[in-house]
Amino acid sequence: MDENPYQVFQRECPELAARFNDLVEAQRSLKGINPKTKQLINIAIQTANRNPPGVEMHALMAKNEGATRDEIVGAVVMNLHLSGLACVLDCLPAALEGFEANFKDKSNFKDK
Repeated sequence: MDENPYQVFQRECPELAARFNDLVEAQRSLKGINPKTKQLINIAIQTANRNPPGVEMHALMAKNEGATRDEIVGAVVMNLHLSGLACVLDCLPAALEGFEANFKDKSNFKDK
């Protein structure tokens, strides 16, 4: 399947997707953590959840918030002792792909 799973979610469950977007916006507006750090945390969480597409998307978003390649790699590999080597190996290539991409290349990504 080439279609982005988030787009499928939006198409199949539009009301629920809209409420989810509201939740994300509320989280985004919380004070105390800057946008770049929020994206790096998201990368770490997505790695722990073994979700390479999520890692790729948040790596792209982190880059757009000013994160360096080393910071993005660090967010993935900090899971090594917590989640294990398999999670890091699954997600590191996706993080690098996201870092090297441009938003125009990833038009299927919803800014979440």
